[in-house]
Amino acid sequence: MIFLQLFITFFKIGLFGFGGGYGMLSLIQQDVVVNHPWMSSADFTDIVAISQMTPGPVGINCATYAGYTALQNTGADPWVCFLGSLVATFSLVLPSLILMLLISRFFMKYANHPKVRSIFDGLRPVVVGLLLSATLMLMNGENFGNPFADFGGDPLQAKQFAVAVALFVISFVLTKGFSVGHHKIKVSPIKMIVLTAIIGAVLL
Repeated sequence: MIFLQLFITFFKIGLFGFGGGYGMLSLIQQDVVVNHPWMSSADFTDIVAISQMTPGPVGINCATYAGYTALQNTGADPWVCFLGSLVATFSLVLPSLILMLLISRFFMKYANHPKVRSIFDGLRPVVVGLLLSATLMLMNGENFGNPFADFGGDPLQAKQFAVAVALFVISFVLTKGFSVGHHKIKVSPIKMIVLTAIIGAVLL
């Protein structure tokens, strides 16, 4: 039964996941954590972190890990969990494959049609909203802790909160880039992931 639920869930996400992988994150989180309590919010946060650090699109990676974790949390054998990851990944990709095969021959012909342009003009703000939703979704207690509880309690938790906020700000500033005189300073996301992982291992 869970395989059918995985297929339906990720097929639906793949069908309506505008905005790419990051746009899908809020949809995946809603389904695998809230609608189907296959995992905790902390589990999903870890899945997102792993998906970002491994090669490939973050949405597909997230589906693969989520399918595996959903079966693992039921106590299934590793090979059954592996099958769950295949089902989730395949069902997420399937709608895009079908739609692209259907519309690819027509898209270039009608790409500049006013109605087609209007549709994409309407979709762009939705994509931005989905990305913002994914960002806000990840700004939770698992990633940053509760500052009100932390600063009034365990000093170690207060330190973890302070380091988490500092890493967030540093990552945002350095990957966005800024200018110093005539020089542009910008760090690639890959280098930033490695750097912050090292900092986290040393300080947390």
